[in-house]
Amino acid sequence: MEEATGGRIKFEEYFGQTLTKGVDSWEATKGGIADLSWCFFGYWPGMTTVADVVSLPFMPLQSAEQGSGILWQLYEKYPSLSTQLDDNKILWMWTTTPYFLINNKREIKTMEDIKGLKLRVAGGPPTDQMKLLGVSPMMVGIPDTYVNIQKGVIDGMAIVWEAIYSFKQYETVKYYTYAPLHSSYFAYAMNRDTWNSLPSDIQEQIMSVGGLNGSTFYGKNMFDTVEAAARAAIKDGNYTMIEYTIPPDELARWTEVAGEPIWDAWVQAREAEGVTEAREILNTTLDLTKSYKP
Repeated sequence: MEEATGGRIKFEEYFGQTLTKGVDSWEATKGGIADLSWCFFGYWPGMTTVADVVSLPFMPLQSAEQGSGILWQLYEKYPSLSTQLDDNKILWMWTTTPYFLINNKREIKTMEDIKGLKLRVAGGPPTDQMKLLGVSPMMVGIPDTYVNIQKGVIDGMAIVWEAIYSFKQYETVKYYTYAPLHSSYFAYAMNRDTWNSLPSDIQEQIMSVGGLNGSTFYGKNMFDTVEAAARAAIKDGNYTMIEYTIPPDELARWTEVAGEPIWDAWVQAREAEGVTEAREILNTTLDLTKSYKP
């Protein structure tokens, strides 16, 4: 953004939650404590219920780059989604890669193999998803997952490559099962008064690196590209890595049991909120997973 504006704006950065805690970032931006914040919507369940469509279980996203582009297109197309974010100016949005499974107990190839495992998952729909699959969901903070896997308190977890690389769970597990379990999503949000104080040409310059371009850039470079680094660390450390990708026919079984019922519940809940086009939003998202190639 500094480059796009030719240095006409500058940012003073506060890392490590030193200006505001992550859980408070949305309200801190709204209140002007921060001009701009990286916001993780998993902190605020119930706030962005329409955007949650991209995080539904077994949404067949192929990458974070694709998921981020889809989310931005939904943001631009559906006011029922964008108005839930109106308190701040959204510069771009992005998703994680789809979560997959790691565990240290057994190889998972079928829906029957996953039953009875104790897995760390996020709250909300991912927890519902795992219960429907016969898993015992465990609420453990990511920094604590390493030692809990080591001690056998949990058998494994749903995870993305970025977290594997950052928290080194590859040192504690050997089975990797690939299926698009669910995704999380984020945004860069700017205080409305700050945004409105900027000249229109600066706004345009900022959005030239935001919007769809910024969304796909962040998805790709924060999540997709880290897989190579994680695999290199696993190889360099000579850690065991037994990999399996759930084939389409088996994945369809998982989706029928623990995906589609949650999709339908999401539609019904949104319609009850007055989002009459909820089914259309779901279908548009599913269509984009097939047709949109960033």
